[in-house]
Amino acid sequence: MDLSKYSKMDLFLSALKSEIDSREVYLKLANGVKNAFLKDKLKFLASEEEKHRILLEEGFRDNFPDIDIIIPERTPVPLPEIRIPEENVLVSEVLESAMEAEKAAYDFYNSFADRFEANSDMKKTLQYLAIMEMGHYKLLEMEKENMMRFESYDQYWPMMHVGP
Repeated sequence: MDLSKYSKMDLFLSALKSEIDSREVYLKLANGVKNAFLKDKLKFLASEEEKHRILLEEGFRDNFPDIDIIIPERTPVPLPEIRIPEENVLVSEVLESAMEAEKAAYDFYNSFADRFEANSDMKKTLQYLAIMEMGHYKLLEMEKENMMRFESYDQYWPMMHVGP
């Protein structure tokens, strides 16, 4: 991802906005699903995004100690967002959107890390965040595969999940 035309401040603010928005989406998704295992994983992802926000705020303050953090309404850096359609949609489709956003975040943080000196704490932090985002991608990928399987069961055997 080419981030050369953006300032470090724009990159920090975009990252912060992305983490805040992702947290909200994961919480909204968690509140809307019935599967307890998926609900827990979505809440976990929301808590991870909150931790990322805290790390990024610390990085912003280290790099711009005299500037207040003001999260923009829209980010100057085009990053994919997790889309939750208002109409009925399969959970697997929303998970696919989340996977795209996590993959983009991975690319974003790796490119952002390149803007810092080798072995600097901020470079290491951003590389760590990139790895975490890829972990989120993998977790969502597994859940999507499971969800597609269960959605298929519901389609062919409507009473599949009815217990004794």
